[in-house]
Amino acid sequence: MIRFEDVSVTYDGATEPTVQGVDFEVPEGELVLLVGPSGTGKSTILNSVSGLVPHFTGGTLRGRVTVAGRDTRTHKPRELADVVGTVGQDPLSHFVTDTVEDELAYGMESLGLPPDVMRRRVEETLDLLGLTGLRARSISTLSGGQQQRVAIGSVLTPHPGVLILDEPTSALDPAAAEEVLAVLQRLVHDLGTTVLMAEHRLERVIQYADRIALLPGPGEPLVLGTPAEIMAVSPVYPPVVDLGRVAGWSPLPLTVRDARRRAADLRHRLAGGAADATKGSGELRDQPQATRDRPRSTPPAPAGARTPRRWFRRPAPAAMPPSPHAAETHALTVRRSRVRALTDVTLTISPGETLALMGRNGAGKSTLLNTLVGLVPPTSGTVLTGGAVPHRTPPRDLIRRVGLVPQEPRDLLCTDTVAAECEAADADAGAPPGTCRALVSGLLPGVADDTHPRDLSEGQRLALALAVVLTARPPLLLLDEPTRGLDYAAKARLTTVLRSLAAEGHAIVLATHDVELAAEIAHRVVLLADGEVIADGPAADVVVASPSFAPQVSKILAPQKWLTVAQVREALGPS
Repeated sequence: MIRFEDVSVTYDGATEPTVQGVDFEVPEGELVLLVGPSGTGKSTILNSVSGLVPHFTGGTLRGRVTVAGRDTRTHKPRELADVVGTVGQDPLSHFVTDTVEDELAYGMESLGLPPDVMRRRVEETLDLLGLTGLRARSISTLSGGQQQRVAIGSVLTPHPGVLILDEPTSALDPAAAEEVLAVLQRLVHDLGTTVLMAEHRLERVIQYADRIALLPGPGEPLVLGTPAEIMAVSPVYPPVVDLGRVAGWSPLPLTVRDARRRAADLRHRLAGGAADATKGSGELRDQPQATRDRPRSTPPAPAGARTPRRWFRRPAPAAMPPSPHAAETHALTVRRSRVRALTDVTLTISPGETLALMGRNGAGKSTLLNTLVGLVPPTSGTVLTGGAVPHRTPPRDLIRRVGLVPQEPRDLLCTDTVAAECEAADADAGAPPGTCRALVSGLLPGVADDTHPRDLSEGQRLALALAVVLTARPPLLLLDEPTRGLDYAAKARLTTVLRSLAAEGHAIVLATHDVELAAEIAHRVVLLADGEVIADGPAADVVVASPSFAPQVSKILAPQKWLTVAQVREALGPS
């Protein structure tokens, strides 16, 4: 169905090809997963199937890419639209209409399908992706994960024979990601759809792949094989494979179920260290005493306040010693249009604490971050950030109290070069010249000053936006889905930076669907559902108790409370 014949792509101005000597085939009705570190050309390979390379991106394509017998050099993207459906990393760039239902219908309208067929397929797709309740919503009011599902749905409705997906689960909560991947599996198995997909979160997708195409590194040839064959040699691998390597299992497990069947001996070896299972970067003993001793329960709403879930009562808090907070909310309620985004949220966040906000798409995580940074005023209740009311504080003062790296880092980047972004950040923060550039060099080694931010990868843009925010050294750092588009190495670098900031006393709040990141660095997890806090406590307690938000290691080694492979490796000691 898809055939690459000795394909190389060199972009204008580049001295070396981005990909070289790519030669493999994706048969009809197979799901092939494209993996490898960032910068190895995965998106280039995907875009060459849809014709975006070279017709839209420019550059030179050598060799031959054919889809259903059509040569992509001689067929432009619009001439492949009936065969290929593509969803890129950024769903916002995908949309052409205003509402969910219109967006699902647009591709079919462009192909001239009959109205009755369009209506039936829209309904099927709404059901498949759990979008029925959003059908009339404006796309601009949806959360990032909801937008991702709409983008995927809009390419499913025309029933293309080939689907090209770049990071399709990056903005989805764990349950929504499973639903989308289950839909893709049904399309492959039942309808013979061919899927070529790139995804960094291998823990989510590896079990669905028929084969894996590995790009080991720049200039290295592509390797094609079964998931088991590739994971044995791959430089990128999910926690379940990493745990298998630590435990010495052969063959390596690819799923939680496989690993659990073989984990009895490992659990026995770890039983003596189970009490230390919360050791690691997120352990509470590394926090300031006031943070460590502070109760995690949330006070009940004041008398007369709305209690939407009458069967749910938060426990009364123990007496809390007075201590300064990086941020606090009390009975915070936010309405956006006719939607109640947050309801009676009462939280405190202390210096040196790393808190992970988790929950389904649309649960209110981004709204809470935007309220803490003053972008969204409360409808009722109070918000304080560093003792100030954020939505009433001038921006020049606020950036020294709180910084937000949004879900789309490009929203912070408004100049033409990396150097100009850094100069503007230094000026806005009143920092010595070169402060931001030094941060960029640590987070983003090798990027030239004259690089345009739009030419950076998703992970590189995140690093630049983080450096811009950190230039003002805000005591409170907020990050919205910070691992979108990051490979495991980039995520490890980000984790190191965030641990260092927390050790220096910065409070960090992450809104994330990345359960592995939360397991690595969060001292505390707050679960939101329909805008309400439903759980608030130490990461080991909250995520282990939640099947949806538990990391792979936790699922494998339960009931012991191990969260990461690093904890297991440390407990086992030298091999």
